[in-house]
Amino acid sequence: MSRPLLFSLAAVAPQPWRNGGGTTRELYAWPMGSPWRWRVSVADITQDGAFSAFDGIDRSFAVLQGAGVRLTLPGAAELDLHTDSAPLTFAGEDAPGCRLIDGATRDLNLMWQRDAGRATLQRAEARPAWVSAAPLRALFTAEPLSLRIDGQAPQQVAAWTLAVSPQAAHERWQLQGGGAPLQAWWLEFLPAASGSPA
Repeated sequence: MSRPLLFSLAAVAPQPWRNGGGTTRELYAWPMGSPWRWRVSVADITQDGAFSAFDGIDRSFAVLQGAGVRLTLPGAAELDLHTDSAPLTFAGEDAPGCRLIDGATRDLNLMWQRDAGRATLQRAEARPAWVSAAPLRALFTAEPLSLRIDGQAPQQVAAWTLAVSPQAAHERWQLQGGGAPLQAWWLEFLPAASGSPA
């Protein structure tokens, strides 16, 4: 059992979007050094505009900071997402229109190759402990927290940090500290039979 790797948002340079509507910081992509199958990033959206289309990709999206966004998915009604909203999962091909509700927002994005496996993004809770069969697991937090895994000594995770473990299947992850509700999210990826994290 190894302790998760930590990736701070402040240590990653923002990459501007081609349409000028915001910037993205890629925190982690698996596998590293080759075309990714699972990718975690944080975006700062500064103006209205449609999301980019990603064929063969599924996405989950959560608002981290700001008043939120109003998304328009093809064939669906407008949907308002705020910091207390559940993450939204949608097909990358759908490329929803996005309007800022009241100023810039910061948002968490999880993307994965649809044929490579299954991924989830969900709001983290202090209790019960989070247990999953997925080998690739992560915590993203917007506030300082302590992460305890299988009874080990707690690991401090600073605000705006991603903690990632590629070999975490069936481990018990428990959070301590923070407010209520926690400004933190669990992320996981269960690869298809053809591949596994290493």
